[in-house]
Amino acid sequence: MTEPVRRALLSVSDKNGLLPFATRLVSLGIELISTGGTAKSLSDAGLPVTEVSSVTGFPEIMDGRVKTLHPSIHGGLLGVRTDAAHMAAMASHGITPIGLLVVNLYPFEAAVAQDASWNDTIEKIDVGGPAMIRAAAKNHDSVTVIVDPADYELVARELEVASLVTSLRTRQSLAAKAFARTASYDAAISQWFASHSEEPMANWFATGGNKIQSLRYGENPHQQAAFYAVPGKRFGIAAARQFQGKELSYNNINDTDAALECLAEFERGGEPACVIVKHANPCGVAIGADLTDAYQKALSCDPASAFGGIIALNRPLDAVTAREIIGLFTEVIVAPSADDEALEIISRKKNLRLLLLDGHPVSGGGFAVKSVGGGLLVQTKDCASVDSMDLKVVSKRVPTVAEIADLRFAFRVAKHVKSNAIVYAKHGTTVGIGAGQMSRVDSARIAARKNADVSREAGNAQPTIRGSVVASDAFFPFADGLLEAAEAGATAVIQPGGSLRDDDVIRAADEAGLAMVFTGARHFRH
Repeated sequence: MTEPVRRALLSVSDKNGLLPFATRLVSLGIELISTGGTAKSLSDAGLPVTEVSSVTGFPEIMDGRVKTLHPSIHGGLLGVRTDAAHMAAMASHGITPIGLLVVNLYPFEAAVAQDASWNDTIEKIDVGGPAMIRAAAKNHDSVTVIVDPADYELVARELEVASLVTSLRTRQSLAAKAFARTASYDAAISQWFASHSEEPMANWFATGGNKIQSLRYGENPHQQAAFYAVPGKRFGIAAARQFQGKELSYNNINDTDAALECLAEFERGGEPACVIVKHANPCGVAIGADLTDAYQKALSCDPASAFGGIIALNRPLDAVTAREIIGLFTEVIVAPSADDEALEIISRKKNLRLLLLDGHPVSGGGFAVKSVGGGLLVQTKDCASVDSMDLKVVSKRVPTVAEIADLRFAFRVAKHVKSNAIVYAKHGTTVGIGAGQMSRVDSARIAARKNADVSREAGNAQPTIRGSVVASDAFFPFADGLLEAAEAGATAVIQPGGSLRDDDVIRAADEAGLAMVFTGARHFRH
């Protein structure tokens, strides 16, 4: 039979809800022991509290680094109540059982997010807290452990209705949460150290996060899903604030993340830019004279695919652009902000999700982690930018200044298109995107065919792909893909190069009158 909780140790950094919870414990006759600032908060509120130093007979030392690492504390947490030898040892050493532990950890993740100094960040690494949490969680048969203020009500209610006892099911659930919390905390510390290491791919890799949203389901209704935030200061979908609309789904979040990753290629303070994504692939990207112009150009690439898509903008959403956007069924709009008139216009579409992201998304940085059978594939994110690449002209014809600008634009977009990727662009606008084909020549054909369809429906005299440039995320293994692009009307090509048949491809480019540059960097995306 589980013993009633007679003694609780409280030591928290996040004091939200602490005093009401502690007051309920005291009203039940539970003795409170505590440390430092937590003890002061309890005492200042008029609650009876015993300092940990009075329990251990040893003062806090080294600026509080050493205070709870003592047998009187850990023995009270770890002693197995049904083990006679354990209980005899506790009695002989004057150790009193601790039935409830309430600990949340030093805010290490917040220090990293705030870009605190090295020494300040080190001081935010909690040692005693995780040790106590693990001890209490291990001994959950007898000890209830709380690491999240959201669980105060549950535990208080059970103690009140069950004569100071919590259910085994609750203790097991809280123990699982406790171990997940310490694992996530240690993962944040490990990754922070790895980010300052010359060898980020260490023998052990840890990752973790805190749940910010339970999702209705995953990619499909039969899959369970949740959305977790990871530590750090990188702006992205996890930092976005939902202003209106239905709850975000798994696919909404995944597609919005893809849109923001592509948008990160265009500076927030630079030319107005718009990215439209469907099924994690860009289906229209453009820069324009203003935001409305950028949106209209991006939409013109593939209006059919844009239906039900995600729209990401690098400038505050204005009324004119908002009015244009609501003319098409859209799942999500994400922008740095929106003016009052734009908000009113968007509000007419109650289900349309509007996300506001105060910071500009950052291209690259951190790790990309993929689950595979029995393991994890880990790599650093693709931080390579065409703007910092030394483009090598390999054709007889040198690309014009205008072509160079479009080539760089197209290669920025190709980085975010599933391989094999082909992107046609003209005047800072995608005019054809071929994504995810097993054959590169098929991607070139699909992009050209889609442009022909769009151009015909728009009533253009000829396909807008004529006079465009083309980007390939990886080298052309044969000349056929390049020749397909030339036949479609491309005049210049950007690709990594590196094929055994580069000479054949260059020769074909010259014969077709194409200008071609090599980047020396590949952008596979799977």
